[in-house]
Amino acid sequence: MHSADLDETVGRSRFGRLHLRVIVLCGLLIVFDGYDLTIYGASVPKMVAEFDISPAIAGAIGSAALVGMMIGAIVFGGLADRLGRRMPIIACVVLYTVFTGAVFLATWSWEIGIYRFLAGLGLGGVMPNAVALVTEYAPARLRSSLVSVMFSGYMVGGIAAAVLGVELIPTQGWRSLYLVGAAPLLLVPLLMRYLPESPAFMLRQGRTVELAAILRRVDPGLPREGELRVSTSEQPSSGPPVANLFRNGYGPGTAMLWIVFFMVLLMIYGLLTWLPQLMIEAGYPLGSSLSFLMTLFVAAIVITWLGGYLADRFGTRPVLLVSYSVAAVFIAGLGFLSDSALLWIYASVALGGGATFAAQIFANAYAAQYYPTYARSAGVGWALGVGRIGAIIGPLLGGMLLTAGVPLYANFLAFAVPGLIAVTALALIPRRAPGKRADADTPSGPVKGRTSRD
Repeated sequence: MHSADLDETVGRSRFGRLHLRVIVLCGLLIVFDGYDLTIYGASVPKMVAEFDISPAIAGAIGSAALVGMMIGAIVFGGLADRLGRRMPIIACVVLYTVFTGAVFLATWSWEIGIYRFLAGLGLGGVMPNAVALVTEYAPARLRSSLVSVMFSGYMVGGIAAAVLGVELIPTQGWRSLYLVGAAPLLLVPLLMRYLPESPAFMLRQGRTVELAAILRRVDPGLPREGELRVSTSEQPSSGPPVANLFRNGYGPGTAMLWIVFFMVLLMIYGLLTWLPQLMIEAGYPLGSSLSFLMTLFVAAIVITWLGGYLADRFGTRPVLLVSYSVAAVFIAGLGFLSDSALLWIYASVALGGGATFAAQIFANAYAAQYYPTYARSAGVGWALGVGRIGAIIGPLLGGMLLTAGVPLYANFLAFAVPGLIAVTALALIPRRAPGKRADADTPSGPVKGRTSRD
């Protein structure tokens, strides 16, 4: 009989076809996640005109999806640590695509809010489980990089939404964007066939034959024949999922992570919802305003890939601290630039908005690495769930500020200050949780391990 430690075997594995499959499938889901959440900001100006509603009401409708995401992240994140990652992901994909497409048929403004809430339940459940699944399969030396690559799909979806907004809204109307958002339903058969289950969940369920086949694919050094006994050093808790986030010294880090996610998601969703409208207020036409969104997402892809590489070399925390600081400075600067400084405006959107999105991606990777496997989806899910409160407040805050007619610079300052608060909270997270090596704080070099023969 041969034995192998699950964490060491996966950690020292070389990147291969199974890793690529997980990255591509989860990345495609994140593409449509980014698309779905960006189309609301792109469609708000036309929707406001059609239904004759105030910016404050439009902000409240936009927040409906975020309320759903908050609930979905908490519920599906906790369930997945008990029921596996695969089926919750597939169920959430069906949920969010069906109700995103339903917006096409909406006949009154708050009907959109209902559909967006239901779609948000699915969107909220996909993200923590996709992060957890990629983290569990990724080689240790590439963990932050692969999570960053997967999450760059979010920006690809945002770019697609902005491009399609420019092309489709003038000719097909703003509703057509939501019909396109139902396309991920076509991915469900692929997910059913090719999306693998969490290795740790298979071990807990006693699915040893299936798990052994997975491990032999990620580690060619394991023997091809004979029984393989798999073990893990992590012992799951039988308590409620959220309780695991405050046991064994994780409590202080959990509290600070929740503050970090709250502040950064406030920044992200405030900008996603109101950047086009803010730029219109500054004197730019709708097409140009949507081009600022495209600039933001392209920059975010570049910053994310570069930051993921640096996080694997120097640790995720330093990269996060720099990202939050850059985001705060350049978002604040947008409010003080004149319309004649177009190049500087684009540069500020790229660096400020791009760093904000990249920082949230690194924060997801940081949270996934901070918690043990049995609490990983719950840890990311609760952080995202609490963060969604900030995401709900962001669109509401932007709508109220626009309705009140405050100076343009005050709108941008309102979305920059949370970045400084996030920097402070991140710095207060204990570098190491008791009894666990803090991969999120240290570079992810090659992991040494052994496979022994009994």
